[in-house]
Amino acid sequence: MKVKEVADLVDISVRTLHHYDEIGLLKPDKTTESGYRSYSHKNLDDLQQILFFRALDVPLKKIKKIMQEPTYDRKKTLQLHRENLLQKQKQIAQMIETIDRTLLHEKGEIIMTNEEKFKGFSFTKGNPYEKEARDEWGDQAIDQAKERVKGNEEELAGRMNQVYADLATIRHTSPSSEEAQVRIEKWFYLLNEMGNYSLDVFSGLGEMYVADERFTKNIDQFGDGLAVFMRDAMRTYAENHK
Repeated sequence: MKVKEVADLVDISVRTLHHYDEIGLLKPDKTTESGYRSYSHKNLDDLQQILFFRALDVPLKKIKKIMQEPTYDRKKTLQLHRENLLQKQKQIAQMIETIDRTLLHEKGEIIMTNEEKFKGFSFTKGNPYEKEARDEWGDQAIDQAKERVKGNEEELAGRMNQVYADLATIRHTSPSSEEAQVRIEKWFYLLNEMGNYSLDVFSGLGEMYVADERFTKNIDQFGDGLAVFMRDAMRTYAENHK
């Protein structure tokens, strides 16, 4: 298939396909002497995988790395996509329900608790990036962390969401202010209920909140700029307590 045919089939731009080619993510099997790209059935299968990854907010560089690994298994990856998308579907349904209840709350028809206001904003369940965490921190650290939260996932998710919400209300102030540091300290101790976070690791985690667009997107659901604010507050906290 020609590039325009693929673009029309998938409903993405020709420019996007050109970009995927340029970065080595999806190179067409054939390119004519005049520069026209020709995509094979395998190219289309690979494109499908790429778009599944994108639906889960995986960055292009990470997709390329995963798909070029010798251990890459298309069938297993499809199954993983299915599991992650089902979890995402469940979360979205919960968020829609929360929106509906919030609208009723705004009309004065019901009263919502703080916990109910943040149902659906979960950062502890259905994590599609656990493999990356294991590569970074090792199996033992991740297994210990999962064991600590086992059976308390919803309670911890509620507490995490409350910290995000509290920090979001002051995200336009100085991250080094006394109030910001008191609130970010709650985050430090909460994280250490789930794992072992030294001050250096805590500060490094804050950097990831901004460096990894998936973290940024999730955290900024509570307020634009929250990820950057938390990074700066976590860095200051680590420096002040060494």
